[in-house]
Amino acid sequence: MKQEVHTLTGSRNAVRLPAHITLIPPWRQAAGAEETLRTELRDFAALEEGFSVGLQGFDWFGNRTLFVRVTEAADLQSFHADLMGWCASRLENIPLETRPFTPHMTLATRDLPPSQVPAMRQLFQARSYSATFLATSLQLFRHDGQHWLPIEDFPLKQQG
Repeated sequence: MKQEVHTLTGSRNAVRLPAHITLIPPWRQAAGAEETLRTELRDFAALEEGFSVGLQGFDWFGNRTLFVRVTEAADLQSFHADLMGWCASRLENIPLETRPFTPHMTLATRDLPPSQVPAMRQLFQARSYSATFLATSLQLFRHDGQHWLPIEDFPLKQQG
């Protein structure tokens, strides 16, 4: 779907951003802080079990961001709360989020041509989509000035 949005609109952000659900918004950190972050995320992930995530339908944040809605999000909400609590007690350099956690999977953002938004709204409003997947890891990304690069994958504890 991200490739389709890119083809229809020319949105490069649609294909530059890896498919993800943001748990902690991007922030700047001091040089040398990454190893501590990695260690803490490894420790956190080892204690948390994987969980199911449902996706259904599409929605928008204003006219800038098209996304897939996350449904059945109780386990994800709980995981997010646990992660934020862990970070608050162990990683003081992560800023506290002031907006409510709204889990979603972005398809396109920021560079959608305004003239094409009405057609995109119509296209995705008429479309049906539903999927479920098992979240089995947490992933850390770093922006290199051009792209978001996956830095490390932190496997969650196996269920059962």
